[in-house]
Amino acid sequence: MPSVDWLKSVPIAHRGLHDLNNKRWENTLSAFDAAAGAGFAIECDVHLSADGKAIVFHDGTLDRVTGSKGTIDELTAEQAGKLRVGGTQDHVPTLAQALKLIDGRVPIVIELKGIPGRDEGLVKAVANDLAEYDGLAAIMSFDHHLIRRFGKDAPGIPAGLTAEGLRDEDLEAHFSMLAYGIDFVSYNVRHLENRFVELVRGTMDMPVISWTVRSAAEKAVSDALVDQITFEGFDPRAA
Repeated sequence: MPSVDWLKSVPIAHRGLHDLNNKRWENTLSAFDAAAGAGFAIECDVHLSADGKAIVFHDGTLDRVTGSKGTIDELTAEQAGKLRVGGTQDHVPTLAQALKLIDGRVPIVIELKGIPGRDEGLVKAVANDLAEYDGLAAIMSFDHHLIRRFGKDAPGIPAGLTAEGLRDEDLEAHFSMLAYGIDFVSYNVRHLENRFVELVRGTMDMPVISWTVRSAAEKAVSDALVDQITFEGFDPRAA
């Protein structure tokens, strides 16, 4: 199992250190540079482009972030890169561009966003971008069909399960993913007290981080139950 103790070291800026999409938007090079400059780790989201590249974008559709119509997977990386984010000077970056900018200054946690039937090759694309990267990096996903490919398509890269839920059926689905050799868990801060988190963090000694912490009060809850926060909208070092 790759060591992922570094996940515990510093708070993780959710989609980079953005300003709630006022002037510095989520998942942009500006947000990543701000996070690295402040010494925060970075969480970002990636989709697969039409030409098989990992591009940094959260939503499946383009409208909220770029004002354009359509879906992100219909675009090539070059086409996506021409779209301005939130009317700013930032454009949709590739993962390779983000990694070049971050350049190992802080850790990065990459969440793979699947679109079933339209994301074949996403795990490999991310692994290829990380193959020559010297900084601390990990991958994770909500999507179980992607996690099942982590071991084959991204061997040796620390891998995690992004999860939420308190119902028995939710927890049993999470337990089933342990068979695929995950190294850490990222769990909804509002759902942290549950037997799945207790098992992986306690019995299995697996790092657990929380998402998305938006206040000092939520940070206090997370700090009491898991190892690190993924945050936005406030300075966790002042909390």
